[in-house]
Amino acid sequence: MLLKKAILAVLMTAALAGCETQTEGQQRATTGALLGGAGGALVGQAIGGNTKSTVIGAASGALLGAVVGSATTPQPRGEQMCRYQDRRGIYTAPCDDRYYDGNY
Repeated sequence: MLLKKAILAVLMTAALAGCETQTEGQQRATTGALLGGAGGALVGQAIGGNTKSTVIGAASGALLGAVVGSATTPQPRGEQMCRYQDRRGIYTAPCDDRYYDGNY
């Protein structure tokens, strides 16, 4: 019964997540959480063979998937920071067009 409730909760979360306008970063985090949760549930069931293992696997997979999806979101042009060096030392500043054009 707990497994059915967990599956229903995941499906409801997926349905509600589709109703909102999201940025690219939020979309990647949501997709990562859904895929990670599904994969984690499968792995948890395969390893533990019981509902508790499945739920723990789903929760762990969803968390890891959300973190990876969020961390791999490319930053928009102008927000990426680059390191520059001159005679005075090394400093960071927003990347110039050479970085985005591949001419660095």
